[in-house]
Amino acid sequence: MSFTKLATLVSSITAFLLMLLKFFVWFFSWSISVLSSAIDSFLDMFVSVFNYFAVHNSEKDPDDKFNYGRWKVEAIAALFEWLIITLSWFYILYESIFKIINKETVSYLWISIIVMIISVSITFILVSFLNYVAKKTDNLVIKSDALHYKTDLFSNSAILIWLWVIYFTSYYYIDSILWIIIAIYIIFSAYELIKKWFLLLLDVALDIEEVQKIENIISSQKLVTSFHELRTRQSWNTKYVEVHLVFNPDIKLVDAHKVSDIIEIEIPKIDEKFTWSISVHLDPYNDCIKCVN
Repeated sequence: MSFTKLATLVSSITAFLLMLLKFFVWFFSWSISVLSSAIDSFLDMFVSVFNYFAVHNSEKDPDDKFNYGRWKVEAIAALFEWLIITLSWFYILYESIFKIINKETVSYLWISIIVMIISVSITFILVSFLNYVAKKTDNLVIKSDALHYKTDLFSNSAILIWLWVIYFTSYYYIDSILWIIIAIYIIFSAYELIKKWFLLLLDVALDIEEVQKIENIISSQKLVTSFHELRTRQSWNTKYVEVHLVFNPDIKLVDAHKVSDIIEIEIPKIDEKFTWSISVHLDPYNDCIKCVN
């Protein structure tokens, strides 16, 4: 088993154990904070399991059936993941409002505090481990997982602080008000992420600024008389560029190819965090009927 797969497996198991512990305590305490944290751990487990299979599939090379790889499976899973997140936080929003209306209090508060102390400690260890693996492997999935659990570390710490405030002040409604605010924020954030993945599935073009930089790189080559059919899109961690370059009819193929090589070297410098796949077609004349640059 690779180091990256081991990291995602450890994340999955850790999230699963924390989820069981938190749901058990919530059953007795009825704390919205503990419930939200338990649901968050469930989603963490889902994300980590997804990342495990994402890493597994990312190691597979394109084949005769999947010429461009299997990255869109990750995008579909991500859409499903954020749908679950949105529905879960709608439920938390409902529970929070229900508890305020019915003036319900939090029971077994000290147990909730102990559980959150354990959760913060374990999450801190997990984040340290994932950061170590990320530095060793430079894997984007592990870096993303580490950042995700680092966010959990901060949120769990905030929950712990609020539980202490409730313990010393007996202002139980703070528990519900806090999570109404957070639920609204998460729901709107999830919408932005769903929108992003949906556009990627539709092969949306790269940002206008990036396309402009690509056009500038092509136009800077004096031997290129014009270009057309410039198409761009992005997958999980790869940006694709296709373009037809027009040269004078009498140019040597080797000279045209050298220009193409220069363009293929310069374009990836626009964003070196991504892998770039660039396909250049060389034309001895402008054969584009619909467009002229």
